[in-house]
Amino acid sequence: MISKKLLDILACPKCKQGIDYDKKENKVICHRCRLKFKIKDDIPDMLLENAEAF
Repeated sequence: MISKKLLDILACPKCKQGIDYDKKENKVICHRCRLKFKIKDDIPDMLLENAEAF
């Protein structure tokens, strides 16, 4: 689970827009770029090369 405070300050590294949290998959998502970023130990991996397209 990612904190609301952290989610409020995170931005997509590609488009610099806000991101959403997908509780079911435990990933942060940029709907504009259609990218998902994994979360491990409550820390999102925001590297573009590790992102998943959807």
